[in-house]
Amino acid sequence: MSTYVVTGAASGMGAALAAELCEEGHRVIGVDLAHAEVTADLATDDGRRAALRRIGELLPDGALDGFVPFAGLAAATGRPGSLMVSVNHFGAVRLLEGLRPALLRSSRGPAAVLVSSNSATCQPGWPTGLATACLAGDEDEARALADRAGGVATYPATKAALAWYVREHAGTHAWAGSGVRLNAVAPGLIDTPMTAAGRTDPLTADGMAAYPVPLGRAGRAAEVTAAVRFLLSPAASFCVGTVLCADGGTEALLRSRHWPVPLDPAAG
Repeated sequence: MSTYVVTGAASGMGAALAAELCEEGHRVIGVDLAHAEVTADLATDDGRRAALRRIGELLPDGALDGFVPFAGLAAATGRPGSLMVSVNHFGAVRLLEGLRPALLRSSRGPAAVLVSSNSATCQPGWPTGLATACLAGDEDEARALADRAGGVATYPATKAALAWYVREHAGTHAWAGSGVRLNAVAPGLIDTPMTAAGRTDPLTADGMAAYPVPLGRAGRAAEVTAAVRFLLSPAASFCVGTVLCADGGTEALLRSRHWPVPLDPAAG
């Protein structure tokens, strides 16, 4: 039996993943604002510290085998971009970094899977400066940029920053070099309560209705959690820094020749 921490465990894909891992016999410590074993507001430093303290109290032998931060917010009318930055990016990364010592104590091939989005490559015009501020760890600057950009542009920027974080950190001594695999999943349009709300919100409804999915339907939570469970498992033991799309073909449709491209020797 392995021990996992899943944030956003009270609803949507986080709840689906937690249930599947429990059905497999694993110990799951769920984190959410309510209706979870650990209740905490991951939008705040105090909430993140409280979550880390409580998780530490619950871990057997102080060891953690896997971490998946599903907690996140989509663009919505009246929702400030700054809140999305604090939950989507910093709520995930600060917990990941705080749980790294516990992951290092695992003897089961520990892994973490961050939750990016195919909007990072399929939605045009999001501010790269915002993603760069997230990646630099400057939450105050990222929040200010997000409130200027608005929620629709902020969402893909926060998700791109998570993918960049995985790509930049996964192969370092602190992660792969220390035996902890770090990867990401990038869902597309998935049927969840968050998506249902977005379909009726004037801010996002038209864009979601026009979003192309070659399979002709939205995805199911189980189709994303299957990808996450693969990345957590020994079957993915050679996957490091992978960003796995689970989007019904949208990214491939819109950017078929974006990857692979030749390596530019002059690129930094």
